[in-house]
Amino acid sequence: MSPTPLRRAAVLAAAGLLATVSATPSDAAAAHPPAHAARVLLVSVDGLHQSDLAWYVAKHPMSALAALVGTSTEYAHAKTPFPSDSFPGMVAQATGGNPGTTGVYYDSTYNHALLPAGTTSCQGKPTGAAVDLTEDLDKNKTSIDAGQGLAGLPGSILSMTGTPRTLLDPAQLPVDPKTCKPVYPNQYLPVNTIFEVARQAGLRTAWSDKHPAYDILSGPSGTGIQDLFTPEINSAVPGAAAGSDWTTDNAATRQYDAYKTQAVLNEIDGFDHSRKTRVGTPGIFGLNFQTVSTAQKLPTSDGKTGGYQADGTPGPLLASALDFVDAQIGQFTAELKKQHLSGDTTIILSAKHGQSPIDPAALNRVNDGPLLDGLNAAWKKAHPGASDLVALSTDDDGMLLWLNDRSPAATTFAKKFLLAQSGAGTTITGSATKFTQSGLQAVYAGTDADRYMHAAPGDPRVPDLIGIAQHGVVYTGGTKKIAEHGGAAPDDRDVPLIVSNADGDHHVVRDAVETTQIAPTILAALGLNPKSLQAVQREHTQVLPDRRS
Repeated sequence: MSPTPLRRAAVLAAAGLLATVSATPSDAAAAHPPAHAARVLLVSVDGLHQSDLAWYVAKHPMSALAALVGTSTEYAHAKTPFPSDSFPGMVAQATGGNPGTTGVYYDSTYNHALLPAGTTSCQGKPTGAAVDLTEDLDKNKTSIDAGQGLAGLPGSILSMTGTPRTLLDPAQLPVDPKTCKPVYPNQYLPVNTIFEVARQAGLRTAWSDKHPAYDILSGPSGTGIQDLFTPEINSAVPGAAAGSDWTTDNAATRQYDAYKTQAVLNEIDGFDHSRKTRVGTPGIFGLNFQTVSTAQKLPTSDGKTGGYQADGTPGPLLASALDFVDAQIGQFTAELKKQHLSGDTTIILSAKHGQSPIDPAALNRVNDGPLLDGLNAAWKKAHPGASDLVALSTDDDGMLLWLNDRSPAATTFAKKFLLAQSGAGTTITGSATKFTQSGLQAVYAGTDADRYMHAAPGDPRVPDLIGIAQHGVVYTGGTKKIAEHGGAAPDDRDVPLIVSNADGDHHVVRDAVETTQIAPTILAALGLNPKSLQAVQREHTQVLPDRRS
């Protein structure tokens, strides 16, 4: 629906000076999602901040995003979970749970209760294994079809299977010591998903994301998503320089995202993602966009400067990326209208994570390699004959460490060592700057890490050490990135969240909410029971509020 002149003015005002005006309680029913929508289209825009959306709508009041916001309940203070990574962020939206409940802390983690990938004889073997949910699981991570063997790539990518579990290499999966069998991503998730609940209610489901490992969203049953389209984003781009992938050039990222856009358009039209089989429009479907994320991370691309300007507004590349996303949203709303589906379709737009830092002057790139090497060396010097202390580290703009020795002595040793380190980092211009305390403002180790993540004591999945980075610190050995995610800063976690219905009006909810609330809200919109989700039961996750405070 195109906004009327009055509604356009209201949207512009909501994004600008009049954003502080709250709707009255009597307005609640008008914008809350219908109790029984026929379908929900979920759109996740990696990296998108609430401030980005407000800026774009103010600058482009005639845009598709402005029209979407103009028919929405807008949650102005929404946060994604910590760690603010794609996997815990997306799993939160699909389950209603935080990492302490879902057991998904990042895309690359460690589990002290599993056996390493490739283990075939399990009896009596010591446990402890990396859990990789990245492109490394693909049968062929250099190909956008993850090794399916399609001819004519990348143009033929829409012919990629909707069952990408078949493209995962079992030799790369951790092994369950009880069964001595590989643990697939969906089996690793201990709670059910919105897709499983929808399937049980007889609704069709579909999703599109960036790795075949997103089969985790199918849930423990393995049957949650009927049509899962997962072209590999970290694969090689035909004709591009060696070592590049779809994220190293923003034009390539747009091309990649456009494939997923077409998949969703096909689904709106009642086909599977490939448009080969008519199956009916799904009850829950959607996709993840990467274009904004790469525009925030890349120093330059397509002849444009990446990231943000000094005043915190999007720079040229990011502004262009937002234009791209706006165009895709416009295609979705136009196609829903064309198919006479807009009136009973709820559209939810949010993000798995933000990106930090927004202020370019705050960037401090710290090489974490020497820090971890120093920690291992110090541990072995103090404990002759010991192995490396660090079993696995995941460091973006936060630090997560899993240790081979989980004793209080070991976790305390690691914490004290890291807080004692200082050195030189690099600014956004490449000049030298200093860092202290390994770039960390706080460290939670051992039982403190369990409590910080609301995990059970001794949880085999929880990091043994959690480092909260100082604002602006990004752990990288080079200068190819000017932003990252994964941390706890507002830049990482303050994401947009809007729930839109074609015949709704714009209202702003100023209560603090979490993206975990997307999952029960989707089920409520479809007339299903939010408490069908196990994570919702455990965390008492609420449907997004419909009051306007």
